[in-house]
Amino acid sequence: MTPFKLTLAVGMMAATSLAVPALAGGTLRLDEVAVGELDPAKASDYADSILMFNVYDTLVLPVQGGPGHAPHLAESWENDGNSFTFTLRSDVNFQSGNPLTADDVVFSVERMKALGAGLSYLLGVVENVEAVDATTVRFDLSSSYAPFVASLVRLPVVDSKLVMDNLGEGEGEMGDWGQAYLSANGAGTGAYRVVSHNPQEETVMEKNDGYFLGIAEAAPDTVRLRYGLEPSTVRTLIAQGEHDISSQWLPPEVMGALAKEGAQLFTESGTGAFYLKLNTTKPPLDDVNCRRALSAAFDYQTAIRMIAITDDVSAGSPSTGAIPVGMFGANDRSMVQTQDLDKAREHLAACGYDAAEMDIEISWIAEVPLEERFALLFQSNLAAIDVKSHIRKLPWALFAEQVSKPENTPHVSQLFVNAVTGDPDTLLYGMYHSSTPGTWQSPEYLNDAMVDEYLEAGRNAPTPDARAEAYSMLNARLMEITPTIYSYDRQSVFAASSRVNAPALSDPAHAFGLDGMGFSFRLMEVADD
Repeated sequence: MTPFKLTLAVGMMAATSLAVPALAGGTLRLDEVAVGELDPAKASDYADSILMFNVYDTLVLPVQGGPGHAPHLAESWENDGNSFTFTLRSDVNFQSGNPLTADDVVFSVERMKALGAGLSYLLGVVENVEAVDATTVRFDLSSSYAPFVASLVRLPVVDSKLVMDNLGEGEGEMGDWGQAYLSANGAGTGAYRVVSHNPQEETVMEKNDGYFLGIAEAAPDTVRLRYGLEPSTVRTLIAQGEHDISSQWLPPEVMGALAKEGAQLFTESGTGAFYLKLNTTKPPLDDVNCRRALSAAFDYQTAIRMIAITDDVSAGSPSTGAIPVGMFGANDRSMVQTQDLDKAREHLAACGYDAAEMDIEISWIAEVPLEERFALLFQSNLAAIDVKSHIRKLPWALFAEQVSKPENTPHVSQLFVNAVTGDPDTLLYGMYHSSTPGTWQSPEYLNDAMVDEYLEAGRNAPTPDARAEAYSMLNARLMEITPTIYSYDRQSVFAASSRVNAPALSDPAHAFGLDGMGFSFRLMEVADD
């Protein structure tokens, strides 16, 4: 047996080593786009993640300020081939007062797999999960899976007793698996409990005084997470001292203006990018030369200028290819993509469709105003090679519904996508593997045997070097067949009032390297109201 024993002390250090000046916890007010999915088995978007990371806990957490993972609900784990055995902490209670046991972990896995929603595909490799005893749980995998421990940051553990007491109607013994209940109520061990939840307006949370790690007095007593605020509203509220942290979706000039007015700029370095995703099943984009023409026509340099906020802070950096810089398989920082209209015309001439008859539909998400500017930029780029296009604004809910079928999916879908566990497998597999089309992440509907092969190698390779080689080959293949235009590698930027201290969003030594986890409210400090 090869032990991967990680001590509880390391986990505590990773979770609580923030040295920040003391404040007096008050109300923290922030906003996100209108998603707000509270059921942790369905969480996949940024707002969902903020809720999940605060109401629920996971077996492991990313190490702050460095690579790897540290124990959290688990105090240690061991790996023997394709089996992983976790020993749980014995001092954790759910917010209901029920003690955490291995049965809750088993239930959480079975629930996610039964619902098949959100990020449940991360657990597809789990062939069996078993409670060995009250504090020991064993996962048996159907095959080797290098990012398995990383995937557990997306396994929120739910209170099985509470959920079982609140099953709704549905097929089988488990009914709806508590979906109706968990869409409005929390059932976690997390540092914050849900007071009220309206997914279109606001979620209100308050400190869980029984949290197993304790919560500093200066951490916010109450959190009000609002959805769908207009940028002008957010700017006014922050300027008037009535709002604390903006979403990352404010237009760059609004962020810049707030910074000039004294707001802080928090950042969260993502493991993702801004993509113009091309529907590879819809003419004319079912022709690779047409896709290559669109990619060569895109103005990457102007895109970067459009996201600059100040001289020192930007919402992204130049793309070097299909994989963001810093991840396995990424190209060198010097290999930035550039617009080449001559090459675009060459590819267009090789396309099997008549350019004069093309009309490319470019969609943008209504809740993300910045995307309209990129739609207009791309429309201008296409006009430069005499390709007609039209722009369509889609609310998120409608977009997510439309992309479930290739014939309803726009030619071009503009999306921010991140590695939901920090590992490249969770950025790329869900986008490009032929088994995963029809989600908001995969409107390309790509079906390529070589891409599948490299993706499988990346998740099953035995060493980091082997994984890096597989992803490098994947990068080259994706650039060759061009299912996506890789606009820029992203960084989330948030405007914040001076009354908030958030080291995980302002100091790289405390950053988690996982989108949304910087908003762990227990690690923030806020001045009293």
